[in-house]
Amino acid sequence: MTSSAIIAIALGAAAGGFIQGLAGFAFGLVALGIWTWAISPALAGSLAVFGSLLGQLLSLGAVRHALEAPRLWPFIAGGLCGVPIGVALLNHIDPQAFKLVVGIILLVWCPSMLLLRTLPRVTRGGRWADAGAGWLGGVMGGLGGLTGPAPTLWCALRGWERDTQRAVFQSFNLIMQSLTLAAYIATGTVGGASLWAFAIVAPAMVVPTLIGAGLYRRFSDAGFRRLVLLLLTASGAILAGSALSRLL
Repeated sequence: MTSSAIIAIALGAAAGGFIQGLAGFAFGLVALGIWTWAISPALAGSLAVFGSLLGQLLSLGAVRHALEAPRLWPFIAGGLCGVPIGVALLNHIDPQAFKLVVGIILLVWCPSMLLLRTLPRVTRGGRWADAGAGWLGGVMGGLGGLTGPAPTLWCALRGWERDTQRAVFQSFNLIMQSLTLAAYIATGTVGGASLWAFAIVAPAMVVPTLIGAGLYRRFSDAGFRRLVLLLLTASGAILAGSALSRLL
């Protein structure tokens, strides 16, 4: 591994860790923007899952007091049911076309929500609707590694206060990414190069993640919702742009 690759891995981990600590998600969104230019897609994908998982563990303490099992379990149950479906669909749906569609939806929906003074609040559906959001996140995760957008946006539309939102979608992502990393290890996707890179990512992201988690406390509920929508908009732009470049 070259010195430039090592520096890029460390910078991507630090930047991604800071945003992860601040918002509770989007480690991969930020880190991959740097890693794409320096390391292989396979290695970058493994590092994104590992870094995101570590970031969830480091920053979960910021909202641990708001974690409520009855509110979380429908998302988890739905996600566990959705992942195998997403994996099965891999042979029938073009992943790049799927990412393009998701990116366009985020680019249209999230800025529209930003223009509203208050987000529309969805109060119907109960736990079945929450399980549906988790199921969609699981399907998207199995198909394209996109576990985060659906439950994150759904939590915002539920109108829950910021700590509750973050506790739910962060715990959901932690469990889904743990399963993904376990699958990577079982299938041999994580090799020697990945282990060396993990040793670079972990120390590089610890302090920035904790700093971001500390700054999170300064956000109001409304400010946190705007941050989530802005990051989802950026995620949509990156998804759509990368998918278009590969499709064309």
